Parts: sequence; C-alpha cells; structure tokens
Amino acid sequence: MSSTTQKRLDVPRDKRKPLRAPKLSTEEFGVFAEKFARFMGTAKFLIWMTIFVILWLGWNTLAPKDMRFDPYSFTFLTLILSLQASYAAPLILLAQNRQEQRDKVIAEQDRQANARAHADMEFLAREVASLRMSVGEVATRDFLRSELRSLREDLTPDPEPAGDEDHPSSR
Repeated sequence: MSSTTQKRLDVPRDKRKPLRAPKLSTEEFGVFAEKFARFMGTAKFLIWMTIFVILWLGWNTLAPKDMRFDPYSFTFLTLILSLQASYAAPLILLAQNRQEQRDKVIAEQDRQANARAHADMEFLAREVASLRMSVGEVATRDFLRSELRSLREDLTPDPEPAGDEDHPSSR
C-alpha cells in the first residue's frame, strides 16, 4: 500500500458527517405519550407491574444465591422502578398538556357556539317583539266583523213592527 491510499490516524479526515438526532414528529411522539399514559392508568398495567415485582422479589429471595441476579437487597429493582418512574412522569405530563390544549380548543369552540346562539336568541326576541307590535296595529278578524255589522245596521232601515196600526200603510 502506498502512503497516499493508507489512512493515517494522526491526520484528520477532510469531511466529517455531523451527528444527527433522529427526526421525531412531535405529533407522533405526543400520540405515543398519550397511549403510554393511558396504559399506565389501567388495571392491566398495575397487575403486570405487581406480577413483575412479586416475581423479582420471589426469585431474588427464594432462589439459590448463585442464581440470584439482584444480590444487593433489591437495589436493582429500586433502580429499575426509579428509571420507569423517571420516564413515566414526563410522558404523563406531556399527555396532560396535550389534553389541556384540546380542552382549550373545545372550550373556545363552545364559547363561540354559545355566542352565536345568544346572538340568534336576541335576534329572534327582537323579531317576536316587532311582530307583536305589528299585530297590535293590524285589524283582527273579530274587529272587522264587528265593524261590518255596525255599518250594515247603519245602512239598512229599521224593519217596521207587525201590527202597527198607527202606520199610514196599514190603513
């Protein structure tokens, strides 16, 4: 091999690739956090965690000393549970924050819907009031009938009573 093709450790490379953090979608991670938080709040999780701890305690108490994997009076179990809690707490908080944001959006939508309903009710109340005022000025059917009766009575002559002897036509 020639010295030009051979890579030397004391010479830096020409171009280094920067370390890139994995691309995480905040939405996908938020959905994961919500699923995780929901699972941790179930009886299924509590049962599995209880079974895990009982098996750990049982194995490391009852098994022969050379087969125990936590020889330091359950220090590893404490570390595992602490690690689980240290990851669970921020994920639960993230899920709660996302729920709070959804609740704010829903509350704003409810407020807008209530404002529209209130405006509609005020409009309808004004319309009903104006209709009542208009109906008060309009002649009703009964009023018209009574007026027509009185006009008819004014226009028609009184009928002469029968058997009236003082009337000149009866003589």
